[in-house]
Amino acid sequence: MEAKETYRIMISGGGTGGHIYPAIAIAHAWAERYPESEILFVGAEGKMEMQKVPEAGYTIEGLPVAGLQRRLTLQNLSFPFKLWDSINKAKKLIKRFKPHAVVGVGGYASGPLLYVAQQQGIPTLIQEQNSFAGLTNKLLAKKARAFCVAYEGMEKFFPADRIYFTGNPVRKDILDLGAKKEQALSHFGLEAGRQVVLVLGGSLGARTINNAVVASMKHFEEQGYQVLWQTGKFYIEEMTAKLVSAGLAHVHALEFIREMDLAYAAADLVVSRAGALSVSELSLVGKPVIFIPSPNVAEDHQTKNALACVEKDAAVLLSDDEAVEGLVGKVDGLMADPEGMERLGKNIKKMGKPDAAREIVKKLEALIK
Repeated sequence: MEAKETYRIMISGGGTGGHIYPAIAIAHAWAERYPESEILFVGAEGKMEMQKVPEAGYTIEGLPVAGLQRRLTLQNLSFPFKLWDSINKAKKLIKRFKPHAVVGVGGYASGPLLYVAQQQGIPTLIQEQNSFAGLTNKLLAKKARAFCVAYEGMEKFFPADRIYFTGNPVRKDILDLGAKKEQALSHFGLEAGRQVVLVLGGSLGARTINNAVVASMKHFEEQGYQVLWQTGKFYIEEMTAKLVSAGLAHVHALEFIREMDLAYAAADLVVSRAGALSVSELSLVGKPVIFIPSPNVAEDHQTKNALACVEKDAAVLLSDDEAVEGLVGKVDGLMADPEGMERLGKNIKKMGKPDAAREIVKKLEALIK
């Protein structure tokens, strides 16, 4: 239902798709409810939000902020200056835009804007995608008015009386996949009679997952499976060359899959990293999943995300260091157990939150009103 009031909302954060896509989903849900509103995004200069947000139809301003490196580098010496400049620019943006509320979706880009908003008494809402809160969100926790989370047990990081279990906002086109199977097989050039293993390593790619596919792909084809494989842009040439030399007809390597709804619709089994957005999407898709968490993330949060599913018998976990040798066994084991696959799919679907973006909008409304 549309409402006529006009509000000014600022949304800040980014650095990765896991922060940007939920931010855009929240903006869409707010604009659907309040089409007269103005929405301004604030990101980090040079990061992917500066491209993805305008593509989604919104205005974005960049701050010179940069993250702190975990080791001693020259970049860290410039950190205080960039932070100071970012806080000053955030003050100017807030003075000009006069927001009714500010939403932070994590990533260091959101730090300066939410800090300034909190100093000025403007309501701030934090959306934390992961099961382990990011550093920026933890630093901003004291003065934030609401925390919208996707995992239980977040009172370790945030005040319990301000936590709302909304789930992560995801794209709407993955909510009804049942009718898309035939279209999906045709779109990707897949055979109707063969089971499909969908392999996802994120938009940039994941070397371990790609190496695991290379080690397993001949066996998969012999078993009668077909593989739909997103290699990521850094690996597409190398992986395509290996595929050509192996001469396999039923392994399809793509740099990036735009039509994720069709990829999910085609899949019988999914192999994926365990970023917060991937876990949230796969919960709505309701297909059996093997999670291979990235070990190269803060506080090993992908393993924690995956374990939250494994504990509910809703996914299978394969560690990064065992993936190359262990993928074949995990895939064969599941494919030989149709009842187990169905159970995993049903259990992960129970964890899905299809209305997350709308729930977050309700919390934001309550803060403003």
